[in-house]
Amino acid sequence: MPPRPAPASAPASAPTAARLRPLAVLLAAALLTACTTVGPNYQAPQLPASQGRWSQSVLPGAEPAELARWWASLGDPVLQRLVETALAQNLDLRQAAARIDEARALRDRVAGAAQPSASVGASVNRRQQSRNGPLPVDTMPGLEAAQTIYDAGFDAAWEIDLFGGQRRALESADAKLAMTESEAQGVRMRVAAEVARTWLTAVGAGHELLTQQDRLATLQQTLELVRRRHAAGDASVADVDAAYGQWAQANAALPEIEARQRGAVLGLGVLLGAPPEQELALLDTVPAPLTLRSLPVGERADILRRRPDVLAAERKLAASTADIGVATAELFPKLSIGLGGGFQALSSGDWFSSSSTRFSILPLISWRVFDGGRVRAEIRAREAQQQQAALAYEQAVLMALGDAERALTDYQAQLDTLARNWGALDANRRSFQHAQARYAAGDITRVELLATERLLHESTTSIVRSHTAASVQLVAVYKALGGGWEAPPVARTTTGNPPPQPAAPFDSVARADLQRASAKLAVAQPQPAGAATP
Repeated sequence: MPPRPAPASAPASAPTAARLRPLAVLLAAALLTACTTVGPNYQAPQLPASQGRWSQSVLPGAEPAELARWWASLGDPVLQRLVETALAQNLDLRQAAARIDEARALRDRVAGAAQPSASVGASVNRRQQSRNGPLPVDTMPGLEAAQTIYDAGFDAAWEIDLFGGQRRALESADAKLAMTESEAQGVRMRVAAEVARTWLTAVGAGHELLTQQDRLATLQQTLELVRRRHAAGDASVADVDAAYGQWAQANAALPEIEARQRGAVLGLGVLLGAPPEQELALLDTVPAPLTLRSLPVGERADILRRRPDVLAAERKLAASTADIGVATAELFPKLSIGLGGGFQALSSGDWFSSSSTRFSILPLISWRVFDGGRVRAEIRAREAQQQQAALAYEQAVLMALGDAERALTDYQAQLDTLARNWGALDANRRSFQHAQARYAAGDITRVELLATERLLHESTTSIVRSHTAASVQLVAVYKALGGGWEAPPVARTTTGNPPPQPAAPFDSVARADLQRASAKLAVAQPQPAGAATP
């Protein structure tokens, strides 16, 4: 009987097409469902408190450029140098920059997880099969106990994001990166404000030291006159003790003022990222005090666009919302595709021949059908975290508004105090001028003249302290308004509220006096008593 003819071999492409058909079906299904993203979509909250008006009259319309570099508008070149040096060298800011790099790297890692992964490798494996093992090496023709296997190839894997878990993870990473950047801007804002506050404290202490030394000189003259009168029998021992007590009390205040000035300058060195003693040369100069002025602050909602803490809280809320989608995606099936290929042979000469090729493809669908409720518990935990973030954002908004309201109120109070102290100084200056005229006419003694001059020194000291407090509070206003960094522009939207009406400056009571504050303070030192002696 003749042998049966061998069946005709099919074309090589037919088996390959048959093997790839299931893969094509899976890929088509993946593409059809790729637009599905589980979890809530983030919507920025709208808080009605931000749409209100200031509780007091303010100047409308703050310029973003002025707020971004507010220290440059104060007219103090030393302050400008200190702030700009601190912004370049401060260690807190450098740490914040490193945190941004970390957050950006973590974001890139999340983005890379959504991409296919591939690896290549090659090996030469020499092995010896056991002749007494389960595989009958000796009885199988063509199978040798000792073999050398040459292998080279690649492996690739890709998990298709069917239900948006990876997209939500990337949303969360983007929001966390933006949150870290906002926090870094908050550090920048605080560093600039702290440098300005410290420098203005040092300047105020320097002026206070000068006025205290003048007051001490006047009290020294008074003490010497009382002692001479006591020696002549015109004053009692109690008068001498009283004069000495006043001089000693004024003299005891000098070390505290000097320490306050030196401590502030030492603090500047640390803020500049340098040794504390770097700026001690500033103790040798006492610059003119700042010119205080009214600030345009704009609408209350403007500060919410500028405050880095509010922006960071909003981005944290966005990240928490996206994390819910990451957890929710665990409830649904996962589709991954593994792909491998290469060359494998028992002889190095056949290693890369066409007959040594190998290829594998592994579509895999996995679905967690039971886990003891862990995934749903994780979803509830992420929802609770989102609620916390929403409340934290609302609190950040209210605290920002409260900081701005308090800063404006305190600044107004300091300006009013300064204006009233100027009134007292003017009155004491006129009183001293009258006393000089009466002393020249012989109507009063020199002790009485020095007592009037002492009151003038005390008024000058009050002016210096009030001006320093108002200057420091001006810095607090800039900080509360979110000044000190380049805030991103935000398009204005119509809220339905009536437009704000122009209002009088909130320091209108003190405005006339404050226009001459700096010039007068620089020349407010009274003449020594000796100059009034006829």
